[in-house]
Parts: sequence; C-alpha cells; structure tokens
Amino acid sequence: MMARIRRLKTLALSVLGVFVFGTGCGGTAPPDDNRLVISMIAKSTTNPVFLSSRTGAEAAAGELSAEHGIDIVIDWRTPPTEDGQVQAQRIAQAVNEGADVVLISCSDAAKVTGAINDAVERGVPVMTFDSDAPESKRFAFFGVDDIKTGGLIMEELAKAMDGRGRVAILAGNQNAPNLRKRVEGVLQKAAEYPEISIVGTFYHIETPQDAAAEVVRVNNAYPDIDGWAMVGGWALFTQSLLTDLDPERMKIISVDALPPQLTYIEQGIVPVLWGQPTYLWGYESVRLIVEKIHLGQDVPVINPLELVHVSQNNLGEWATMLQGWGFTDVPERYLQAEDSPASDD
Repeated sequence: MMARIRRLKTLALSVLGVFVFGTGCGGTAPPDDNRLVISMIAKSTTNPVFLSSRTGAEAAAGELSAEHGIDIVIDWRTPPTEDGQVQAQRIAQAVNEGADVVLISCSDAAKVTGAINDAVERGVPVMTFDSDAPESKRFAFFGVDDIKTGGLIMEELAKAMDGRGRVAILAGNQNAPNLRKRVEGVLQKAAEYPEISIVGTFYHIETPQDAAAEVVRVNNAYPDIDGWAMVGGWALFTQSLLTDLDPERMKIISVDALPPQLTYIEQGIVPVLWGQPTYLWGYESVRLIVEKIHLGQDVPVINPLELVHVSQNNLGEWATMLQGWGFTDVPERYLQAEDSPASDD
C-alpha cells in the first residue's frame, strides 16, 4: 500500500509546474489541430475534491502541452452547487462554444446522458470521471469501483465495531450514481455480519455544513447508533463534529482523506479514511483524453482508481503527498521530512 502512495507522490511532484488555466465559461478559439480545449464539468466548486481534480487536470495540460507541442486548455465549467440539469446545460454550451472534448463527473446520470449523447453525435467526445453515466455514449470512465469502495468502508467499520452494532450510512446526493453504488456496496458487505444492523441511509446536500448537521440530527434521532459508514467525506470537511462525536462510543469510517479531514484521524475519532487520489481524477483523465483524441490510441473504457488506506500509521506521508499535489492547507504538523522513514499499515 505504501509503495503505491510513494508512486503517486512521485507522480504528483513531477507534474506540478507549468499550469494552463481554464477559460471559464467564455468562448473558445475556432478548431485548431494544435489546440485541444477540454471543458471540465465537475459536480460543484464548493467540494474540495473537485478543486484538486482541477489542479491535476491543469498540471497534466501543462506537461502534455510541452511534450506534444500542442496547446491543451482546461475550460472549467463546474457549477457552484450540484445540479444535473445545469451540468447538462453546460455540456451543450461547451459544444456550442467550440470545446474539443467534455470531461464530466455526473451529478445525475439520468439528467446528463441525453446531453452527453448529443455532444457525441455533434462530434465532441465525452469522458467521465468519479461518477459515471454508463448508459451514455461516453468513451471512457476513470474512477473507483464504487461497490468495492462501499464494501471497503463497511469492512473497516465492522473491524472497528468488533462485528456488532447499529450503523447509519451517510450518502450525500441521492441522485448521484456513484454514491448509490457505494451504498449498495456497504449494504452487501454489512449482510456478511449477522450482528450488524443498518438503521438507515441518510442523504443531504453535499456541503460540509449540511452533512455535519445531518449527522447530528440522525445521532439525536437514533441515540443507539454505534457507527457511521460515510460514502463521502463531506461531514469531515468541517471541524464542528470534533466535539460532537465520542470515539469511545461511536466508530466512523469514511472515504476521502483531504487536509481538513486529517484532524479526525489525528485525534482518533476516525481510525481509517479511504483516500481517493482526487488529483489524479484530473491528471489521468487528461492523459487518457490526449491519448485518445490527439494521438489516436485506443484507451480502456473503464479505468480504475485505487483507494489508499490512510490511518495514523501513514498520516505524515499521505499529508506530504497532498502538499505535493498543490494543497496549501495541509497542517505543518502532519508533514514528514523527505528523508523520514515511511510506516506501512
């Protein structure tokens, strides 16, 4: 596991450098064989994971522009809050304004599939990342196996709870296909533990404040909850739960491991975060797009992203990698010196 983290860290540090910044929602230049405009539509600008994906995309654009002698532009068109209908509109706008490719994380597959298909029919290829639209005409997807992710969350939680107790699932946007699959994975894995019961799946607007408020509300409504399976890390992006959660009574396992969440590991409130290398959503997606569109190579339809097991044992190395990806809010106390020995889980 730690070897994979070190490889990811080396990749991240090697690509940081020249960034090519997006053109926002304005128009783009006419088609040009030496210019590749990628309209990137993540779920929301308020979610830090998507800001890191933008950083990765811009870093890859800078590196690959120099390597291939072309001008790769990341045209950032992400809405401020999650809205599948707005995403569909922005796909159409990107096509109308001359985008060469669309890269999207789908808030609601049902609402964007038609727009994806229309873009493809008009000659603009589409790739998805993080959250797929598998029934659409997109040419590739890059992200985690969501059912497997849910299973990993529940498996770690079952270990922390000694295989017994009552569990709540925090699930974010009910319409997001990736989150529904993660919930499915949690439920499948929970069924393997006869002494674990699921009290419910709880959805919310995907902001840290709304997520944390939902955790508090559910804890008050179900005071006998023993654990939380969080299929997204929204609630841990705010520090408000540090004083509301009792690690002696309640166990929490979550996906994502970005700087604001690391305090929960440091203080022992969350024993394990399954970290998504969200920087690679952008970096690897842009690389695949260049291979497919500019170089004319075949790329796999499904491109898996592996999760990283983050705990107190490897917190310093993970934090150092986050800093290498361009995160400026990593607390100094977490950072490891480059020559410090790494700890394996």
